[in-house]
Amino acid sequence: MLFDDPVFMSRMLTILTLSFHIIYATIGVGIPLMIMIAQWIGIRKNDQHYILMARRWARGYVVTVAVGVVTGTIIGLQLSLLWPNFMELAGHIIALPLFMEVFAFFFEAIFLGIYIYTWDRFKDQRKHFLLLIPVMIGAGMSAYFITVVNSFMNAPQGFDLVDGALTNVNPILAMFNVAVPTKVSHVLATAYMTSAFILATIAAFKLIKGSKHAYHKKALYMTMKIGLVFALAAAIIGDFSGKYLAEYQPEKLAAAEWHFETESEAPLVLYGVLDENNETRYGLKIPYALSILAHGSPNAEVTGLNEFPEEERPPLKIHYYFDIMVTIGVFMIVVSLLFWVGVKRGWRFVEGKGFRWLIVAGGPLSFLAIEAGWWMAEVGRQPWILRGIMTVDEAATTSDYVGLMFILFLMLYTVLAIGTIVILRRIFLHNPIEKELETLEPVKDGER
Repeated sequence: MLFDDPVFMSRMLTILTLSFHIIYATIGVGIPLMIMIAQWIGIRKNDQHYILMARRWARGYVVTVAVGVVTGTIIGLQLSLLWPNFMELAGHIIALPLFMEVFAFFFEAIFLGIYIYTWDRFKDQRKHFLLLIPVMIGAGMSAYFITVVNSFMNAPQGFDLVDGALTNVNPILAMFNVAVPTKVSHVLATAYMTSAFILATIAAFKLIKGSKHAYHKKALYMTMKIGLVFALAAAIIGDFSGKYLAEYQPEKLAAAEWHFETESEAPLVLYGVLDENNETRYGLKIPYALSILAHGSPNAEVTGLNEFPEEERPPLKIHYYFDIMVTIGVFMIVVSLLFWVGVKRGWRFVEGKGFRWLIVAGGPLSFLAIEAGWWMAEVGRQPWILRGIMTVDEAATTSDYVGLMFILFLMLYTVLAIGTIVILRRIFLHNPIEKELETLEPVKDGER
């Protein structure tokens, strides 16, 4: 039974933990920037609505950070418990970025605590605003260092391999491998994009439910503009990611595109199903698009999956993860662009319930795109845990209790998810914006 297979259950438990943690990690990276922008606009415009956005978002952010600490700690423990052979081989390399990730988190948490508990201690909000800079830097660096670990697993370097052991280890060189630029930039851009769209979801939902308060309209307008900027950035970085895969992980790109034969002028395939002969049926083929994605030229030759040994080919299901990610990304660009242009030109439909429901859907869909992107990244590296060096089967534990651990952690994550929702609801339902606006004093330039 699969439930008794330690390798399979180790994979399932790892993807369960990563899928749950990435929700909180995305919020942890993206929300500080939203808080900074809101507070800065509030100070510049002397607008208490934006000041209140920063205050309320920071309050909710603390809750998600607390849960993110738990799940992040679990990931570190599971690396050692579920993948002991991998940690024995590469632990002394990834230990440095993992340590730096913890340091970055503490750096963020210290200034976040000071920011939260000194809100009313600064009459000059500009001085209080400065506390957000290390919070955002810490959040970004935390994302950087943990993504470096994933990048190393995809593009290992900074060592010599002698008789199956890593020697002449240079952790700094390993941390600056070729996968880092595209992976880190994509993680940051999508975190900012998703955080903006989830805040837009809340604002749009409040307006749909009948709120006429300017607070929600301003929040919606600001977050949709930010979301558009980073959605476009994610699309551009995604193009660079395709070119990285074509050069360094061509088997992953070929599997994601169901591209079996090496050919030039290669089309990009979206959706569809494969028949028994690996022919795509019901798919949408975009002529020349894969050649452009891979090499920037419509006539470029793209390596096919048949060029690789069958045992080294990634699972073909990553094609659907790619489809989900791209489809949602395009959808969010279209919706946010329509909103921005519509507001500028006075198009009334962007203020209608139908269009606002599309915005409400955008937040959860953006999280789904984040999940699909990580599933593609992790499953697409199969069969390797350390590409070209160690397979997943070689790295996994042989313990018979992984199946039981899966059930226990599933229960834990369920409790954490429910607890997060309950606490956030109690925080905001008992403190409506009208009540909080009464407690805020106007911002005065130069006041200390």
